[in-house]
Amino acid sequence: MGRAPQRRRLETRAKLLTVAAEIIDSHGVSALRVEDVVAQAGVAKGTFFSHFGDKDGLLAVILGARVMRYIEDMEDAPAPSSPAEIAQRLAPLLDFISQDRIIFDLLLRYSGTTGAEIEEVVTEGFLRQIALFIRWITNMQAKGQISQNGNPELLAEGIQGFLNHVLATGFCMEHSNTPPPSKALVPYLEQWLLK
Repeated sequence: MGRAPQRRRLETRAKLLTVAAEIIDSHGVSALRVEDVVAQAGVAKGTFFSHFGDKDGLLAVILGARVMRYIEDMEDAPAPSSPAEIAQRLAPLLDFISQDRIIFDLLLRYSGTTGAEIEEVVTEGFLRQIALFIRWITNMQAKGQISQNGNPELLAEGIQGFLNHVLATGFCMEHSNTPPPSKALVPYLEQWLLK
């Protein structure tokens, strides 16, 4: 008796994700092509499209999982005590996202924040990140490390907005000499959290 259809489907999906991740790790996000994924996975293009609506859908799943690992690392690290330390904690995630415009665009598009499309892991990552910012801000306010006048939820949303701004600005040709995103973020955080 053969494998159950559901198990076979899950194995095929896992194979597609593994092959795509290997291509990304070897050649970068921009080099990912559906043709290469299906050829290396040994499946038909139709099989690929039955699992992922398109290449961007596949990328959103892979990138969302990688973002979650960065968020988990931030959750496990000690809480920051200053805006500069917040930027430091965010540096690995920001470096990952800023390595290719495609990563930034896909995460933003699939987060649900733009209303375009939703990928559950990407959306969960954005929500966990906001919840983490709220915990950091609440802790820092309680210790008197930042202004106690702001609502933690609103301040957390502002941090997320500054992240998106700094990342987007970094991709603009006019701003090609900008510092790394984590360093560019510090002045925004200081103005937002210390007043």
